[in-house]
Amino acid sequence: MAGDSVSRTLAEMGPRLRAVRERRGVTLADVGRATGISPSTLSRIETGRRKPTLEVVLLLAEEYGAALDELAGTAPAPAPAAGPRSTPPHGSGDGKAVVPLTRYVGGLHAHKHVLPAAAEPPGRPRQVSHEGFEWLCVLYGRLWLALGGQDLVLTAGDVVEFDTRTPHGVANAGSDGPVEYLVMFGPQGERPRLRTPPATGRGTGGGRAAEGAQQS
Repeated sequence: MAGDSVSRTLAEMGPRLRAVRERRGVTLADVGRATGISPSTLSRIETGRRKPTLEVVLLLAEEYGAALDELAGTAPAPAPAAGPRSTPPHGSGDGKAVVPLTRYVGGLHAHKHVLPAAAEPPGRPRQVSHEGFEWLCVLYGRLWLALGGQDLVLTAGDVVEFDTRTPHGVANAGSDGPVEYLVMFGPQGERPRLRTPPATGRGTGGGRAAEGAQQS
């Protein structure tokens, strides 16, 4: 069933294309201007609502500097690196790494992000906005989240969720080490559902995030 395999590979490219674009820190509008592909078409491809043509895949691979087997999900797995804090796969030239944790199309997508320590104090993160909803949890380090007009510094265990139509951007807020965080993104506005009520007197996860976040 070669046809089914090709169709499935094309359908699964969307999340990978989005991850590669985010690693480069460019918006759909930026890519549209560089390739001539409309941002709306790019958005539908990234969210699995449209399968990319070969011409589109080749244009995006050239623009992102990505190998076709990486976009198709057929690249060989990297050899395990020594040490518990080795650099994850799919790193970018500036040291940032994004590790996709889901391979299916549609619904929530999960990624682990690692930002290296900043050699100098960073400027305010460049913000982007797009359709969807995002849930973010810091695992290690200090993360600077610029959300609309707010500037929050999140530490390990802090969780935030927001509509991605709100301008947002992140940076490593510390100089002493990397920051690691998990992202769950719902391209159609899907969001995690809390099914177990919190214990009496403990408050909600949202309250924990608000208390842990500090104004930078």
